Amino acid sequence: MDPITLGIIVAVGLIVLMAIGTPIAFALGGVSLMALLYDRGMPELTYFGETFFERIAEFGFVAIPMFILMGAAVASSPTGRDLYRSLDLWMGRLPAGLAVSNIGACSIFAALSGSSPATCAAIGKMGIPEMRTRGYPDGVAAGCIAAGGTLGILIPPSVTMIIYGIASETSIGRLFIAGVVPGFMLAGLFMVWTIIACKLAGGYQNPAAEAAGRLKETVKANVDSNLKAVVRVLPFLAVVAGILFALYGGVATPSEAAGVGAFLCLALAILIYRMWQAGPIKLIMRDSLRESVMIMLVIACAEVFAYALSSLFITQTVAGAIADLEVNRWVLMGVINVFLLVAGFFLPPVAVIVMTAPILLPIILAADFDPYWFAVVLTINLEIGLITPPVGLNLFIIKGIAPDISLRSILTGSLPYALCMVLAIVLLCLFPDIALWLPDLIMG
Repeated sequence: MDPITLGIIVAVGLIVLMAIGTPIAFALGGVSLMALLYDRGMPELTYFGETFFERIAEFGFVAIPMFILMGAAVASSPTGRDLYRSLDLWMGRLPAGLAVSNIGACSIFAALSGSSPATCAAIGKMGIPEMRTRGYPDGVAAGCIAAGGTLGILIPPSVTMIIYGIASETSIGRLFIAGVVPGFMLAGLFMVWTIIACKLAGGYQNPAAEAAGRLKETVKANVDSNLKAVVRVLPFLAVVAGILFALYGGVATPSEAAGVGAFLCLALAILIYRMWQAGPIKLIMRDSLRESVMIMLVIACAEVFAYALSSLFITQTVAGAIADLEVNRWVLMGVINVFLLVAGFFLPPVAVIVMTAPILLPIILAADFDPYWFAVVLTINLEIGLITPPVGLNLFIIKGIAPDISLRSILTGSLPYALCMVLAIVLLCLFPDIALWLPDLIMG
C-alpha cells in the first residue's frame, strides 16, 4: 500500500480511537501494533516490545518523575497560598492589581512546579474566589488564571522541554534558558491585556478605591503574617535558582539536578509547613506516581508509534513531500504552526512533542531554523491548546474550581489570552533573539 494512503488510515484510526474515549497511550500503541502486524506480520511483535521498553530506559528520563515530584511537593503544600498573599501585598496597588498579581503568582509558581495543571489549580483555588468577591468580572477572573497556568510548560524547569530535549537530542539546559525571556514576555502580555479587559468591563473597584481599601486592610491585617509568608516562599525560589545554576553552569546533569531539587522541595514542604503526617506525604507520592506513569506510558507508546511510521516509510514520505514544497521558509513555518495548533486542540503537550518531533525536526533544520527557538514556538502553540476547546485542560480545571461560572464565560475570558500567545509567536518570528539572546549570552 502507498505510504501516504497507509498514513491516512493510521491517522483516521487514531482519531477514531481517541474520539470514543480510548486513553491516548493505548490509542497510540493499538494503532501502531495493528499497522505493524498488517505490514510485517507476527514477528514484528518482538520489535514492538523491545521498542516500547528501550526508549523509556534512557537515563535522561529520570528527570521527568523527579521534576514531577518536585512540583507535587510544592502544589500539595501551602506554598501557593503564601506566594499568592505575598504578591497580592506588593502588586495589588496596580490597576486591576489583584488580577495582575494572580498572573505574577502563576509565573513564579510555574517555575516552582513545572506543571500547567498544578499552577492553574493551586493559584485558582485562592485567586478566583477573591477576585469575584472584589467585583472582578467572571471572565477576567477565570481567564487570567487559565492563561497564567499555561506558563508552567514554558518557564523553566519544564517537563515538556525535557521531553523535547530528549526527543530532539538537544541540550535541556539551553532549552530551559531559552524559555525564560519568552515566558516572562508572555506573562507581561497577559498582564497588559488583564488591565485593558478590566477597564473595558468596568466591573471591578477603581484603582483609587481599591488602593484605599487595601491600605485599610493592611493596617488591620497581621503584617507579620504576610512577611512570614514571603520568608516561607524564598527557600523554594532558592531551590529553583540553584537548579538552573547547576544546569547552566555544567555542575550537574538534568537528572541529577531534578533529583536534588525534588528532595529539597519535599524536605522544605515537610519542615516549613510541618507536614509530618503520613497522609500529605502519601498524597504527594500518589500524585507524582500517577502523573509520571501516565507521561512515561504516553512516551513509550508514542515511540512505538514513531517507529511504526518510520518502518512503514510514512514519516520519510511526509517529510520529503513537505521539504520538496518550493515555498518560502516562513510560509513553511506558518503551515507547521497551524499543524501544531490543531494538534494541541486535541492532544496534550507531551503526546504532541513525542509524536511530531521525528517528523518536524529534520524539516526545521533543513529550513535553517534554530531548534531551540523552535522549541519555544512549539511550546507556546501547545499552551494555546490548554485554553481552547475541545480538550482545553485548564478550562476544565477552572470549571472544577468555580462550578458556578459558566463554561462560556471561562472560554470567552480565556480566548483573548490565546491571541496574546499568537502575538508572542509573531514577535518571536520577527525577533528570534527574544529566545536565543540569553542562551547565547550564558552558554555561548
